[in-house]
Amino acid sequence: MKKNKLVAPVLKWVGGKRQLIETFLPLLPKRITSYCEPFVGGGALLFHLQPDTAQVNDINKDLICVYTTIRDSVDKLIGELKKYKNESDFFYSVRDWDRNKEKYSSLSEVEKAARILYLNKTCYNGLYRVNNAGEFNSPFGNYRNPNIVNEPVLRAVSSYFNKATIHFSSMDYAEVLSEIKKGTFVYLDPPYDPVSETSSFTGYSKGGFPREEQIRLRESCDELHRRGIKFMLSNSATPFIMEQYREYNITVVQAKRAINSIGSKRGDVDEVVVRNYD
Repeated sequence: MKKNKLVAPVLKWVGGKRQLIETFLPLLPKRITSYCEPFVGGGALLFHLQPDTAQVNDINKDLICVYTTIRDSVDKLIGELKKYKNESDFFYSVRDWDRNKEKYSSLSEVEKAARILYLNKTCYNGLYRVNNAGEFNSPFGNYRNPNIVNEPVLRAVSSYFNKATIHFSSMDYAEVLSEIKKGTFVYLDPPYDPVSETSSFTGYSKGGFPREEQIRLRESCDELHRRGIKFMLSNSATPFIMEQYREYNITVVQAKRAINSIGSKRGDVDEVVVRNYD
């Protein structure tokens, strides 16, 4: 299938890999026929590769709702987004929809997806973040002209989703990996191990991703390796992560940190790319 350059991330996501695509390309297998991404987030690598067959998963149900709505109802989604205003009062009224669980559950999939896209485009720093109750809590960004309705990209992504064979799910990553067949390439981009006690950001879903989860993920990678399934994983270059994956090929890459509230603390940081193949 010919790649479409308009197929690109529709959401800004913490830890998004768009900036690292060119770094990743030499590290990928030469041929990818079937692809799996259990922590899809903004999907930068998925949209760059545009595989014909893919398993796309994220524990964040609202995120997967955005993708399935783009696939199934892009016209309705665009129409809904055109109703949204770049105004503080309107922003907070939409943000607060999830405070009323009964009301939120009554929303259509199109309304839920449009809300996430709108909040992502207009909230401060484009930061998708929820509190312990699972409620969106980023403040209004006060941007002059955010691109709330990126119609060409939404339509291009919808077209790709409909041409390819893509299975979307929202479940535990280990369940996804247990069903992967040999011949599938797996890219894992989990919430990162924090480089300091104050740097952790796991607010994309309630519950977080502590070190016990990092160990469980490494054990899942060990199982993939035993089954002869190629995987590539990204994480922060902490001593803990380096030790966890010491048996595999580790490449240290430079990435930009963009979410720190203190501007001087944004900049290049070391990340690791782990592979079980040469």
